[in-house]
Amino acid sequence: MDNEVPQGNVPEQGFETLAIHAGQEPDPTTGAVVPPIYQVSTYKQDGIGGLRGGYEYSRSANPTRTALEECLAAVEAGTRGMAFASGLAAEDTILRTLLRPGDHVVIPNDAYGGTYRLFAKVAAPWGVSFDPVPLGDVAAVRAAMRPETKIVWVETPTNPLLGISDIAALAAVAHEAGALLVVDNTFASSYLQQPLTLGADIVVHSTTKYMGGHSDVVGGALVVRDADLGERLAFNQNSMGAVAGPFDAWLTLRGVKTLGVRMDRHCDNAEKVVEMLTSHRAVKQVLYPGLPDHPGHDVAVKQMRRFGGMVSFRTWSEEDAVRICEATRLFTLGESLGGVESLIEHPGRMTHASAAGSPLEVPADLVRLSVGIENIDDLLADLDRALG
Repeated sequence: MDNEVPQGNVPEQGFETLAIHAGQEPDPTTGAVVPPIYQVSTYKQDGIGGLRGGYEYSRSANPTRTALEECLAAVEAGTRGMAFASGLAAEDTILRTLLRPGDHVVIPNDAYGGTYRLFAKVAAPWGVSFDPVPLGDVAAVRAAMRPETKIVWVETPTNPLLGISDIAALAAVAHEAGALLVVDNTFASSYLQQPLTLGADIVVHSTTKYMGGHSDVVGGALVVRDADLGERLAFNQNSMGAVAGPFDAWLTLRGVKTLGVRMDRHCDNAEKVVEMLTSHRAVKQVLYPGLPDHPGHDVAVKQMRRFGGMVSFRTWSEEDAVRICEATRLFTLGESLGGVESLIEHPGRMTHASAAGSPLEVPADLVRLSVGIENIDDLLADLDRALG
């Protein structure tokens, strides 16, 4: 596919330009082209209530975090961005802001294990109910809606089964019922997909992953298109306090600058890995939205720039999956994803262990790859040897 963002509003500047410049004007005092790390907790006031630039205490606002938040809003085509200490902190702020006991949420039936744990172990005891639904089936989502449904929570692609949901169609279903559409855009990244332009109300990221991109910082983000909704969320961001620190914000901002070029390489390498896996006798099934026979392929073509760097595949047994995960050398056995280095994991025993025994339990024979930006020939050789 070409480098035009599909559908939605096209920003006046290209993605790569926004990622490098939005919120990042040269420092007016020194001319520094990179925003400084304002490692400070408090700020001098020019008289009672006389704030310089609106800064008084770094939980409420910090110039380094402001630069990141403005950049995140720009690359997601939103009006306001908010940076958090982790992706789950961002998710929890949504729940605490928008839900009350008795409310209901529709979530993916293959949601990220940490998200499922947040709903099942934190929100449910508080009185919030939820139903896991195959979000690729719009009719099933419509059937799951209740009068008390306040949020339809989407991952697309999902983690780890790489299911695809039609964002525009689900936005229509949610809005018809008076609910909001939240899209976890972590797997796709802002470069490959912009849910707000397709009708979503809130985009959530674990910026630990592709946005940061170097496996050296933990963070999360929310981006909205409605200013009033942004004010509500920002109020609780400050009130609850799980904000990104200045150095974490600086590291994430550094990562966003190269997101476009990194994602192109992640996609290039993932496509080659998929090509090899689909013809390997040790692999029973490859899950990747770029494959023409993937059930969500046509929707992915419509709403994504390319198909991403995440690849999952099923082997012939759990033992095979575990053996393969432990046999690679370049693909590091580890949780997380989206860094420049390639990772491999067994979701059933690692990232999605919290979903074991639930409707969201993942297949025991599943292997998940986060395909990095190393030399592709080296990656293919490593996988081929591990597959045996």
